[in-house]
Amino acid sequence: MKTWFITGASRGFGSRIAKLALAQGDNVVATARNAAVVRDTLGNNARLLALPLDVTNDEQAREAAASAIEKFGRIDVLLNNAGFGLVGAVEEAAPQEVERLYRTNVFGLLGVTRAVLPYMRAQRSGRIINISSIGGYRSSAGFGVYCSTKFAVEGLSEALHQELAPLGIHVTVVEPGYFRTDFLDSSSLVVSHAEIADYSGTAGAVRSRASGLNHSQSGDPEKLAKVLVAFADAPNPPVRLPLGSDTVAAIEAKHASDVEILAQWRAVSISTDFS
Repeated sequence: MKTWFITGASRGFGSRIAKLALAQGDNVVATARNAAVVRDTLGNNARLLALPLDVTNDEQAREAAASAIEKFGRIDVLLNNAGFGLVGAVEEAAPQEVERLYRTNVFGLLGVTRAVLPYMRAQRSGRIINISSIGGYRSSAGFGVYCSTKFAVEGLSEALHQELAPLGIHVTVVEPGYFRTDFLDSSSLVVSHAEIADYSGTAGAVRSRASGLNHSQSGDPEKLAKVLVAFADAPNPPVRLPLGSDTVAAIEAKHASDVEILAQWRAVSISTDFS
């Protein structure tokens, strides 16, 4: 029996994974801004602790982690799932939109991780699974600011992977592609208020496509949830786990592009060393 600590557990990947973990007999600390919604979604279960948690509130994160330990005695898996998206050109994004996005997607993840890590370090075991995105590996027009938050999650996860492995704690960053969840709904995706005509063919086209793509994505969220629940028991988890054929294709395309850049610019790249 494991104890999961899940952020953003009221819907999407978070609620699906919480349900599967409970079904297999694990304990689940399911958190969201509104704990009542979590209880309505997951039902009554002695192995469920539904807690209110705004991930941007560090004190609330520490209190939630302490409540989890008081209830279940340990935290085995931290799933940093809470987050949202922002579509719009980089120039179109207002400062307050950028700050709000970073407070949740980056600083919120950091705050919750810092709240849980003392307990994992004390028990010398644990898994941290950080939900990133296909946009955490390669950025794209229209999602530049959002992708920058996920690039930050990737960098933090890679460092945590190295820092915590000697302590028996495994860290993996998960890179889903487009899955048929509510991510493209207004509840999860903010659209920048500003709209600049010069970007109509790039970021503007992405704005238009996003609504058409909603609920027709190729990824099956139920399959992703099953993969991640099983993945929590993987003996040697990798530092990153791409999920979805679109993510695999995007990674392969970026690798090919980078190889081409190195081939074309190698002489310039290595020319800057001391002779």
